[in-house]
Amino acid sequence: MLRLMPVGDSMTIGSAGEHTWRHRLWQHLCATYDGPFTFVGPRETLYDKAVDAPVSYAYADPGFPRRHLAGWGEGWLHMAPLIGEAVRAGRADVLLVSLGLIDLGFYTNAEQTAENVRAFVAEARTTNPRVHMVWLPVIPNVRAAHDAPFGAQVAAFNELLAKTASDLDDRTSPILLASVPETWDIHTDTYDGTHPNTSGEHKLAGAFAEAMHQGWDVGGPYRAD
Repeated sequence: MLRLMPVGDSMTIGSAGEHTWRHRLWQHLCATYDGPFTFVGPRETLYDKAVDAPVSYAYADPGFPRRHLAGWGEGWLHMAPLIGEAVRAGRADVLLVSLGLIDLGFYTNAEQTAENVRAFVAEARTTNPRVHMVWLPVIPNVRAAHDAPFGAQVAAFNELLAKTASDLDDRTSPILLASVPETWDIHTDTYDGTHPNTSGEHKLAGAFAEAMHQGWDVGGPYRAD
């Protein structure tokens, strides 16, 4: 059983009424992956904007393994102390990580955020020395488009993330750097300049799917059907 753990911020947890990219990836793997698999993690809910809390189970389609480690407003800073126990409890084989926007927006600069990435890796590997990881860089967002200093920090962090992936990649615990979707458009792939709509969900799922397919021969090419 391949056990995958989605780790992320608001783009990964999603909000009430959405499918989430996690659901789109599950559909893709059901169609293209030969072996048994599931999603694991200590959390299951969506974020409920009406009450400003992650308490909703109102998935557009709840019929999939909804476990994850994602939180609205959480970043590498928040997940690094949690990942070791989450990997242990979920017996995670693969971590699918989309983090960084929150860190850079509210907590840490590019260099400090990269240090928290290293702490995250150390904690995950302490629990499972063979854990695999796929990291998605910070994708285009409305703030980076209109705030030049913030955009520069995003660019700097994405460069550091690539370097960190190269530095920490290991034969027994490999790290793949997923590609930002080439066609990502904040106007057509999000509903507010940041959070994915249906099109965006497919593109985020596709980024992880293509990385695993090309890097590890897991599943097949992604098709947003």
